Amino acid sequence: MLLTRDKTHFALGPVPFLLLAGAPIHSSLPALHAPEGRMPSCPEWRIMPRLTMSVVDGPGDAGCLVQGARSQEEAEDMAQWCGAVEQAGGAVVVSLDALPEDIDWDELLTNGRSRGGFVAMA
Repeated sequence: MLLTRDKTHFALGPVPFLLLAGAPIHSSLPALHAPEGRMPSCPEWRIMPRLTMSVVDGPGDAGCLVQGARSQEEAEDMAQWCGAVEQAGGAVVVSLDALPEDIDWDELLTNGRSRGGFVAMA
């Protein structure tokens, strides 16, 4: 299944983040609880970042395509995010019911509703 940009958010930080809303993989990802920023890993999952389309691949049939840059303006930001994922060796994937209007990282990482963790590059 393809997740379009309106259901995703790419963020840079010490480790790049990928927020997914309404993803078909939500229930397949582990529950996310990362107090004080201690991020759990998702050992059976892999991420393949690309400029126009990224892949989040899990065990069995779990996985999804994530739309990347849709325009020249988005391409620079997406290229920077892909480079950060490569440098970090992966990204933190966070799956939610819906994207928040304002992102409260502490809330997302400890609310008990988010799923995900650090996903290594394939």
